[in-house]
Amino acid sequence: MIITDTHTHLYSEAFNDDRNEMINRAIEQGVTRFFIPAIDSTYTASMLQLEKDYPNHVFLMTGLHPTHVKDNYKDELKHVEALLEKRHFYAIGETGIDLYWDKSTLDIQKKAFKHQIQLAKRYKLPIVIHCRDAFNEIFEVLETEKSDDLFGIFHCFTGTLEQAHQALSYNMKLGIGGVATFKNGKIDQFLNQIDLKHIVLETDAPYLAPTPYRGKRNESVYILKVLEKLSYIYNRSEADIAKITTENSKAIFKI
Repeated sequence: MIITDTHTHLYSEAFNDDRNEMINRAIEQGVTRFFIPAIDSTYTASMLQLEKDYPNHVFLMTGLHPTHVKDNYKDELKHVEALLEKRHFYAIGETGIDLYWDKSTLDIQKKAFKHQIQLAKRYKLPIVIHCRDAFNEIFEVLETEKSDDLFGIFHCFTGTLEQAHQALSYNMKLGIGGVATFKNGKIDQFLNQIDLKHIVLETDAPYLAPTPYRGKRNESVYILKVLEKLSYIYNRSEADIAKITTENSKAIFKI
């Protein structure tokens, strides 16, 4: 059984004391594919080192996280462009809009998001979208860029059934993680109305640990709790869920 974590920040400082042990714990349990989203240029070196250390398991994205869209965002986007010219990445991400932490940067967040979508189209790559308190703003940008070459993952999907269908209309898969296991997560109440062909698994480690680890550091092996929950929601075996979601990730990331 191959399990794919489509969104994990393995380079995070939260893992500095036990990174290799944490990764190997996951690999030993069948979580053997890790897709690594970018945040900003300060993490590039550590991401490249991860790939070097785990060449058969680690697959890198490049991009600018919306909470890191600051006054220097144009320089950060130039860094992303320079990386894309040098080598292959599996996606542009994570990108998007986050209005939870700072609403004052909405205008430049939109510009950075739109620019990264256009980069993804140019390089025929998926985008991996971060959305927090910003569904309407995200959909507004996606509507302007809607086309056959727009596709990707709506990371950490936490919206309604209606918003799920709208996300799917833009050729997105839904990234499902620990929120599906929360008592007040709500998405578990309608997720079985979304065909499994639209779902990928993720942890967003070290954030959003699933129940019963909620509030603690998340790690990729905890995706097994997400798998267990989806097996219950869809009334399918864990092996089936793992196989289908891994195949979905292959279709998105072209691997």
